[in-house]
Amino acid sequence: MDAQPLAGRTIAVPETRELEVFAAMLERRGARVLRCPLVAIRDAPDPAPVLAFARGFAAGSCDDLIFTTGEGLRRILACIERHEPALRARFLQALARVRKITRGPKPARALRELSLKPDLAADPPTTAGIIACLAGQSLRGRRVGVQLYGREPNAPLMDYLHGEGATVLTVAPYVYADACDDAQVHALLAQLGAGEVDAIAFTSTPQVQRLFAAGPASAVSGALARTLVAAVGPVVAGALERHGVKAHLMPEESFFLKPLTTVLEEALGART
Repeated sequence: MDAQPLAGRTIAVPETRELEVFAAMLERRGARVLRCPLVAIRDAPDPAPVLAFARGFAAGSCDDLIFTTGEGLRRILACIERHEPALRARFLQALARVRKITRGPKPARALRELSLKPDLAADPPTTAGIIACLAGQSLRGRRVGVQLYGREPNAPLMDYLHGEGATVLTVAPYVYADACDDAQVHALLAQLGAGEVDAIAFTSTPQVQRLFAAGPASAVSGALARTLVAAVGPVVAGALERHGVKAHLMPEESFFLKPLTTVLEEALGART
């Protein structure tokens, strides 16, 4: 097998948090990586609502807690450690007691870092998957905490939980912000449109949203049509689809950077 199957290929990577990790995986396979972080993850600008949720949770306010991202759990704990470290032990004790529901492998991994595991895991790892895994579970009168995905209110999940008779408490421990200016995004679109990029690999829905916010949808779609579009998982693929773009590549089961690298290697390494 060719030790560098991606030699001669240019891959655009809009990732931010694990940019260098992802880039290194691709570069070890010979790719030229176009680093173009589109969004940044930042702590909630006001820690007070996060701490209020954590205090209530530690005092027994929830029967269930839904994690939509691994970043969410880590940011809640970081907020506690920064502003009220004495709360951590009580929060973790409550976390061990409640029913934990995860959307995808990343929140499950964040729980394992605390020697905990999900009680219910959404399959597929989407909002629809969360709803499906709760189907048949009695939610009437239960108090359900929901860790939000950035500022996204997740109306379908909220409507479902309320419709099933649950009381819902939400927490938004982080926000997304632009990681580069419009000029950099336009430069990326120009390279895509000129056919200079073999693939672009999206790892979060805010990356898709940021790219489409930079110009007319037809121009962005046209630029993406000139390259191979990869998505880390079905949530990101769904975001692309809502903008009329089909993800050509996506890992089949495990939605992490390594499987994403593998599908890129298989697709681009086979092209002539």
